[in-house]
Amino acid sequence: MSTTMNKLELIAAVSEEAGLAKTDAAKAVEALFSAMTKALQGKQEVRVTGFGSFVVADRKATKGRNPRTGEEIDIPASTSVRFKPGKGLKDAVSS
Repeated sequence: MSTTMNKLELIAAVSEEAGLAKTDAAKAVEALFSAMTKALQGKQEVRVTGFGSFVVADRKATKGRNPRTGEEIDIPASTSVRFKPGKGLKDAVSS
C-alpha cells in the first residue's frame, strides 16, 4: 500500500464504500471539491463535524533572510487554506 492516495484512488474508494459506479463516485468527488473551493473562495469556513474545518488564512508580509547570503528579503503577503482536524478524525488516526 502506498503512503499517498491520489484522486483516482479516492474515487475508487468512494465507489466501493458507497456502492456507486466509478463514474457516479467521480461526479460526487468532483462536486464535493467544487463546492468546497467555491465556499473557500468566498472566504467561508468549511466545517465537517467529526472530520475537521477548512479555513482561508491571510498571512501578512514579513521580512526574512536568504540562508545562503544572509541578505534580508521581503516575503510578500499570501493567502492559503488551513485544515484543522476534528476530534473524530484525530481519534480515528491516533488509534
